[in-house]
Amino acid sequence: MSTFERYLTVWVAFCIVVGVALGHLLPGVFQTIGAAEIAKVNIPVAVLIWLMIIPMLIRIDFASLGKVGAYWRGIGVTLFINWAVKPFSMALLGWLFIGYLFRPYLPAGQIDSYIAGLIILAAAPCTAMVFVWSNLTRGEPHFTLSQVALNDAIMIVAFAPIVGLLLGLSAITVPWATLVLSVGLYIVIPVIVAQALRGRLLASGGEAALANLLKTLQPLSLVALLVTLVLLFGFQGEQIIAQPAVIALLAVPILIQVYFNSGLAYLLNRMTGEQHCVAGPSALIGASNFFELAVAAAISLFGFNSGAALATVVGVLIEVPVMLSVVKIVNASKGWYEGGEAVRRQSDRAIPLTPPNISR
Repeated sequence: MSTFERYLTVWVAFCIVVGVALGHLLPGVFQTIGAAEIAKVNIPVAVLIWLMIIPMLIRIDFASLGKVGAYWRGIGVTLFINWAVKPFSMALLGWLFIGYLFRPYLPAGQIDSYIAGLIILAAAPCTAMVFVWSNLTRGEPHFTLSQVALNDAIMIVAFAPIVGLLLGLSAITVPWATLVLSVGLYIVIPVIVAQALRGRLLASGGEAALANLLKTLQPLSLVALLVTLVLLFGFQGEQIIAQPAVIALLAVPILIQVYFNSGLAYLLNRMTGEQHCVAGPSALIGASNFFELAVAAAISLFGFNSGAALATVVGVLIEVPVMLSVVKIVNASKGWYEGGEAVRRQSDRAIPLTPPNISR
């Protein structure tokens, strides 16, 4: 990682402060930006999100899905956590904490919207930042790459139905047209554009051309992330200043969700005998969120000033420091993990894959 990436937490914190301050001082500017939308999709935010995620999607080689057969246990665990546990456990935590335990301390008119935001956040497994977390745990690169590719492929067909189902159970009217539009705009089209560009680069200039483009785009992607954070926290600035307790209460189920899912994935990988270099990224993929998509979907469905948008923004607020703590736990527990009988049995038979020729 570059020095800039290494201090991402510092830049995120700085952008949060700047965004909140600007939102408080210049509310009219942010209202104008918020009004620039088509079919409830904000155009400036959409452009920024494309700049964020397309460079990440260009890295993905969908052909790598055929190279990870040796890690089928880790793949199974990650998919189980991402699609069978995570959205439903977050819905349960949202109903328990926001809908019941914390209800007396939250604005009554936003309770359902807060829960909706938490559900949207959990239904989008992480793609972009997984490369960073996996690198910090010395994760198996082919496994990480395959999981990102697989999650993107599954999200194309599963995100809208899962969100619609859980929002329906929460007695929230689902604007299906907007939800489907968000999936198309933030998943389907970027995947197609990124893969077309990747194929063209590899055909014309090979891996060197791809590496050069990624090196050029990476700073742009991070700048777009930081500008997006300034906008999002600017939109929510007045609410954050007026309701700091709401932020703290919304963070509780998100924190529990992260540690529960990462811990469950880590333990299941150990029980099945998967290698630590796979279990680390598996736990991190199972715990983190594709917050760019979640924020965009929440804004599209419920608006900038909704409780749903605020809930997803809280996810952004705690994502980096919390995931770094999970990285530390995974690295510190490597000895304990590899002491498991199932892991010892399987490690003798494991055949490591050659790291792919991509740059971070």
